[in-house]
Amino acid sequence: MKIADLAAALGGTLHGDGTLDVVRPVHPADAADGRDVAVAMGASLLPLLAATRARTALVPAGAPIPDGALAAWIEVGRPRYAMHKLNALFEPPPFAPPGIHPTAVVEAGAEIGEGCAIGPFVHVGPGARIGAGTILMSHVSVGEKATVGRGCLIHAGVRIAHRCTIGDRVIIHQNASIGADGFSFVTPERGSVEAAKATGRVEEGTRNVVIERIASLGGVTIGDDVEIGALTAIDRGTLRDTRIGPGTKIDDLVMIGHNVVVGSNCMLCGQAGIAGSTVIGDRVVLGGRAAVADNLRIGDDVVAAGGAAIGSDVEARQVVIGMPAIPKSEFFSQLRNLKRLKALFSDVAEIRRRLG
Repeated sequence: MKIADLAAALGGTLHGDGTLDVVRPVHPADAADGRDVAVAMGASLLPLLAATRARTALVPAGAPIPDGALAAWIEVGRPRYAMHKLNALFEPPPFAPPGIHPTAVVEAGAEIGEGCAIGPFVHVGPGARIGAGTILMSHVSVGEKATVGRGCLIHAGVRIAHRCTIGDRVIIHQNASIGADGFSFVTPERGSVEAAKATGRVEEGTRNVVIERIASLGGVTIGDDVEIGALTAIDRGTLRDTRIGPGTKIDDLVMIGHNVVVGSNCMLCGQAGIAGSTVIGDRVVLGGRAAVADNLRIGDDVVAAGGAAIGSDVEARQVVIGMPAIPKSEFFSQLRNLKRLKALFSDVAEIRRRLG
């Protein structure tokens, strides 16, 4: 690819010789020769251009370029968005020969769309449907009557359980679990959890002597253009499907409980957890290790900081932080007050000394 063509694809401004070839984007310190394009999006990387072996670079608009360091460079207005386009252009396709691998098992009644690639040791259950152009990498299992849409990429080891529905262009990374039974149990009489919620203590006679399982009759429905990280688990609903809205992105090691509804274009970061029957609005961001209790309502456009422990409903467009999670302004006000306590204690001690 010519550097001029790359600039056009990124919507950037080209400076210098547009005829130079570029074969891969790299960190400025990792450039092997003049065909690499150095990606220097941050201020700390720009000085490295003086010594890079690359002859071309991608930089933020207005970035200072060391004299004589480059033969050409591209300026972009929003560097991280340019990275999205850049990496997509150079991303190598997965090794997935079209057709059904000899070791794969496709049960009777399953439908495989045109142009699919079904990898080694894949199992597709009876009545399952795989949309056109979808790739199932090795050791994927798709349960009975499950549906996987068109143009999906399902990485190795993913488990999609029976009667689950996956939309179009969905990416699911290694060893994710879609559609395990929900963590749904009950005791014949009022148990310790119910007593603790009602009274704040575990009363005599509320021991969990017998715990009975509630079967999960619902499934999981994943919208179009969703991406799900490795080792994430999304449990099936009790009566209705657990639902993930279109465009939502879910990181590795996220836990989504039964009956949860997640809106569109949300971002759920690593180790976040959402307990059963909670409803998450559109465009919500949960930071890493954020935890959301059961049966809550989280409004649209909420941002929860990493580690936030949400135990009550959150109104739309709130930024919450802490344990328990509270609005950001209130959280930092409390921190300021805590820092004042040392001076307050000293003042009180001085007053007591004067009063004898």
